[in-house]
Amino acid sequence: MKPTHIEHLGIAVKSLETAIPYVENIFGLKCYAIEEVPEQKVKTAFFKVGQTKIELLESTDPEGPIGKFIENRGEGVHHIAFAVENLQEKLDTVAEKGVRLIDKTPRKGAEGLNIAFLHPKFTLGVLTELCENPNK
Repeated sequence: MKPTHIEHLGIAVKSLETAIPYVENIFGLKCYAIEEVPEQKVKTAFFKVGQTKIELLESTDPEGPIGKFIENRGEGVHHIAFAVENLQEKLDTVAEKGVRLIDKTPRKGAEGLNIAFLHPKFTLGVLTELCENPNK
């Protein structure tokens, strides 16, 4: 598998209301989109740094993945996302190489991307997301 670029870095935060002004004031970046993804129990805010995005993730449910992450580890880097083409093919390839998949098939994510996660125990301890833009 060869990603085209780092799509985004996901950072779990307790509050977008607090985190957005912090990123805007400290780094001079502008939040360009806020979106809720009910299926993932998360609200997201996006910033661009060159071609890469920073995705802030606020849980909308304490039992959701971000809520549990913050409860166990606190705020911080949650995942790295790589842009790929032919996402299902990439999932099949890494599965054949012994990587455990959290998502065996792509699902819808923020910004209209198709996404799938690889288990961190098989990716050097880093939760890894693969993203595909279906409109390209």
